[in-house]
Amino acid sequence: MAPGKNFSGQSASVGAAKTGKRKPTTAPLAVVLMSGGLDSCVAAAVARQNFELALFHANYGQRSVARELAAFRELAAFFRASRIMEADLLYLGVIGGSSLTDAGRPIPLGEEQIEGIPSTYVPFRNTNLLAAAVAWAEVLGAEAVFIGANILDNPGYPDCRPEYYEAFNRLIELGTRPETHIHIHTPLIRLDKAGIIRLGVSLGAPLALTWSCYQAGEAACGQCSSCRLRLQGFAAAGLADPVPYKS
Repeated sequence: MAPGKNFSGQSASVGAAKTGKRKPTTAPLAVVLMSGGLDSCVAAAVARQNFELALFHANYGQRSVARELAAFRELAAFFRASRIMEADLLYLGVIGGSSLTDAGRPIPLGEEQIEGIPSTYVPFRNTNLLAAAVAWAEVLGAEAVFIGANILDNPGYPDCRPEYYEAFNRLIELGTRPETHIHIHTPLIRLDKAGIIRLGVSLGAPLALTWSCYQAGEAACGQCSSCRLRLQGFAAAGLADPVPYKS
């Protein structure tokens, strides 16, 4: 799909989408934060059981932005999203502080481990993403926001903890119109990667369309922590990962 088009065929600049109130349907609307990765794909598959989907993607200066965006657009077509938003949050990359956005900081590869919060943590990223997604959800009249956050995969990421999302739900109550009722759902928060994969397969999620690698390229590196977690998850689930890896 050419940049600047949404999936209804209407023109829209990157960072924008059709945002008017939707016509009544039989299903309520949910905004799903969709990076293009495995976890967000499965979160969307969970959401579509009970909701019509509006998919939100953020470009924030990450190394793999072009590949993630391509995966997002393929997933949005698969899920037949009624709305899409491709938001430019490039200031997060300008702020820096993460090896995902700063080319001068190497991404840890192999079994390399460090104490404390990993260098791949993007400072306050989920808060920025959720704030934009909730704003869009309020405009659309959505009832829910889904995010594929997981505490087991990212034990050092402070914005992946269950108590963080409990606090954010309270913030939504305080910071939106009285008639607005939006709840953040984290259906994968306590699942391991194998459990996420099994859930995705059971729901018919298109895992072959996803991109999890922290690096750019047509084939995943297989060495970054995201690739290694993904590969370990597929192995534990007894399944082959359908995406290509560098040999």
